[in-house]
Amino acid sequence: MKENYLAKWLNGDLSDEELKVFRESPEYKTYRKIAEVSTRLQGPEFDVEQALEQAKEGRRPSVGKVVALKAYRQLWKVAAAVVVLLGIGYFYVNSLETSIQAGLAQRSEVVLPDASEVILNAGSEVSYRDKSWENRRLVSLKGEAFFKVAKGQTFTVETDAGKVTVLGTQFNVLQRGDIFSVTCFEGRVRVDHQGTSLELAAGQGYQVAGGSFKTFEVAAGARPSWMEDESSFRSLPLSFILEELERQHSIRVETRGVDTGVLFTGTFSNTNLDLALKSISAPLQLGYTREGDKVLLYAQDTP
Repeated sequence: MKENYLAKWLNGDLSDEELKVFRESPEYKTYRKIAEVSTRLQGPEFDVEQALEQAKEGRRPSVGKVVALKAYRQLWKVAAAVVVLLGIGYFYVNSLETSIQAGLAQRSEVVLPDASEVILNAGSEVSYRDKSWENRRLVSLKGEAFFKVAKGQTFTVETDAGKVTVLGTQFNVLQRGDIFSVTCFEGRVRVDHQGTSLELAAGQGYQVAGGSFKTFEVAAGARPSWMEDESSFRSLPLSFILEELERQHSIRVETRGVDTGVLFTGTFSNTNLDLALKSISAPLQLGYTREGDKVLLYAQDTP
């Protein structure tokens, strides 16, 4: 066999007469088998330079040395590209988050993949990764929500201010700005906040506001007040109370001559705006006017 027959055969350049001669050579069957195997990506690693040198010298390459060099290279490139794309696709799909929002003056109920339940207060949002839920029960929260967690592995709620970890319980989490509050209604929860970790039992709560924190208690069998159509506050700035009023009633509140830094403890209605305004203005000796969805809250001695 002429020494260039192999290369010409691989490239498809043999004439009919040359092809006939090549097929009658004792090496043909071996080369054909090697070429068939290589196209199925089942050939082992090979030394390109050594294979070419052996072909030029007219010696049979050892079995497993691929000969269909160009085809093999192309197939490996395609295979590598497919693997990369599949890998990117896998990580992309698993990184996708499901997000649920509750609009102004609304609530949203969410059932998580493990049947845990979340009720979102107005102007709040939760997100989680559905594809990886079985391996990690993790929820990100912006705003306020009540959680009824199904028993199972650790369940974590992350916020910008801190995180809450449980195994199976009912609890409420609020985080807006520098306000962070956790109330446990059933079971136990662990709260991690700025390097501090503490456990809350049923009926206990933890609140951070203005850089200071305190614990408090709630009545046995209680639920978050906002789930009963009321919003309750313990020593929180009036500015925060007015923001919550805007969320619950989908209004815009302006103030005139009012110290919005004053602390407020009390409750307002989430369904009756006039009653809510009276609940806020009366104890603080403020006046108010309404015009459509706009409310002006003012100090009574303001001209």
